Amino acid sequence: MQRVAAGDRKAFALLFDRYHASVARFAFRFVGDQARAEELTQDIFVKLYRNAKAYKPTAQFKTFLFRVATNHCLNEVRRGEYRVTHTTTSPTEEEESGVDVAGPEGERPDEAVAGRELERAVGEALQGLSERERAAFTMCRFEGMAYRDIADALEASEAAVKSLIHRATLAVARKIEELQAGGLPARSRA
Repeated sequence: MQRVAAGDRKAFALLFDRYHASVARFAFRFVGDQARAEELTQDIFVKLYRNAKAYKPTAQFKTFLFRVATNHCLNEVRRGEYRVTHTTTSPTEEEESGVDVAGPEGERPDEAVAGRELERAVGEALQGLSERERAAFTMCRFEGMAYRDIADALEASEAAVKSLIHRATLAVARKIEELQAGGLPARSRA
């Protein structure tokens, strides 16, 4: 970021290439729409570029980036222009067409269906979380960030982050237990 602040466009391109996918996944878990998540990701990186001179290397860059991403996504969700309705991944063409095909490693169709049901259960659990729980859980479980870095990104204490992640984990576990017990709606059971 310091090189970006000095006008190095190649340094910014490197940061964009390295972190774009992570930020897009993070944004998707907030808005549930792949196109909107991509727009938010672009907005986040534009904001980073424009404010590069204000960057102070007090934390790891990834922590700083996710603080910006969290604030931007929370602001977007709080606008209330839409309701989050999503799963943990965007639908594939096979899902939309209803055709079950083997996965990339020869996954059987029944395993593919079970995987999509699990993704759906996790997505529904994420919908039921508070915005801060969703952010903390996503950064921890999907992005592999440390509690300290999540605390910095959310501007909270590590104890608060642990509590947020614990509550979110319990909610996701309950939803998965419902799936395993057959408690999800009939349309989500194959």
